[in-house]
Amino acid sequence: MKDWENFKIEKLIDTLLTKINTHPKIIFLVDGLGALLTTLLLLGILIPLQEFFGMPKNILIILSLIALAFAVYSFCCYFFLERNWKPFLFGISIANFFYCCLTLSLVYCCFAELTGLGVTYFLLELMVVMGLVMMEWKLIKAENMLS
Repeated sequence: MKDWENFKIEKLIDTLLTKINTHPKIIFLVDGLGALLTTLLLLGILIPLQEFFGMPKNILIILSLIALAFAVYSFCCYFFLERNWKPFLFGISIANFFYCCLTLSLVYCCFAELTGLGVTYFLLELMVVMGLVMMEWKLIKAENMLS
């Protein structure tokens, strides 16, 4: 029990940020894994259990395809970029930002159909993705980072 008490989410975040600051390409891996997780959640949970979330299936399929495309892009950047990563990071950060705008718009448009669980899922996803976008923009702006 004592080990669990010493675990702090802040320490995990600080460790991640330190790693990203020393190896900035890792942000593409984080982004890709997050997009892959979104794809799997949409396809594996939200679509099969659509009645518990309320978002129409056709919209969930579109969102999952977008997330999958983002995952492929981010993984390609992580594995194949050697330098000059900032323009590619800018591209995925803008794409992530517009994904959030799209998701927020869909929550607004489909609000009457969404359940509390559905609203909660999409708002949590928005918070996580916008946190990632802010981290990506911070990395892009960093003066001391090597391209």
